[in-house]
Amino acid sequence: MKKDWIWLIALSLCIVFVIPWSVLSWQKEKVTPEDVQIRVLMPNKEVVKLPLEEYLVGVVSAEMPAEFELEALKAQAVASRTYAAKRIGQSSLPDVGYDVDTTVLSQAWLSDTQMRKNWGLLNYWRYRTKIQKAVLGTRGMVLVFNGEYIEALYHSSSGRKPTERSEEVWSSSRPYLQNVNSGEENLQRYVKRNVYTTQDLYKKLGLKESPHSLTAADFQVLSKTSVGRAKTVRVLGRVYPATQIRTVLGLSSTDIEYAVQPERLTITTYGNGHAVGMSQWGANDLAKKSIKAEEILAYYYPGTKLNTLGNI
Repeated sequence: MKKDWIWLIALSLCIVFVIPWSVLSWQKEKVTPEDVQIRVLMPNKEVVKLPLEEYLVGVVSAEMPAEFELEALKAQAVASRTYAAKRIGQSSLPDVGYDVDTTVLSQAWLSDTQMRKNWGLLNYWRYRTKIQKAVLGTRGMVLVFNGEYIEALYHSSSGRKPTERSEEVWSSSRPYLQNVNSGEENLQRYVKRNVYTTQDLYKKLGLKESPHSLTAADFQVLSKTSVGRAKTVRVLGRVYPATQIRTVLGLSSTDIEYAVQPERLTITTYGNGHAVGMSQWGANDLAKKSIKAEEILAYYYPGTKLNTLGNI
């Protein structure tokens, strides 16, 4: 009888202490999307830790129009989550104290206060609920290639040309960042005319010489990418990567046409962004055709696979 009581007490202790400890230990070891935190450098220079899925609501709100189709927003959520996961996992780089900031240098991000200001109180609830649905509907989903998070680059609009291969815009090649048709219905959505006086050009390029009247030789596209965007450009006798000229002159893209006159340079751009990876307007147009987020992602990032955070 005494042995029965001892056995019963031991069993009770096991139920109360050992089994719960084992369950908690297993849960702690199992990484879920909710466990992942990201360090965000805020505009006030404060570093704030946020749950990754919560952070993504602010990113999608900033990076893609809330009016877009839900499947396009889902595709954006997966691309943004993949980008963030790759930044969190860059253990080989020096730790600067944060993983991302809130600008286009990493990914733009909006606080709830900024969302209310941008959308108004009524639209705030509608749009935030929609974007949260896109994030939660893809919870933990990331894009991988050969077992690693991809460089999930995206841009606003490819315009009238296909997307670019990464090596033709930057120095490195990625097998999943290739030329694909933009997927956009309106190829003339972003057309912008930019006019620069000779004084403007000298100032923007940081040249100290006295401005002179322009000739045809003062602005020339020397080489183009395989789909026809500018790759290298000669301006006022100096050669620049077209991506640098885009930044210096504030151009929307490197798909350009230009006209040189003695007192001014006129540049017309088509599309908006670097044109590598997913076209956001293209994703929306594909979503309007009832194409799902996973198909949109497979289209813009060929050869990649969907996986779950923690399974890489």
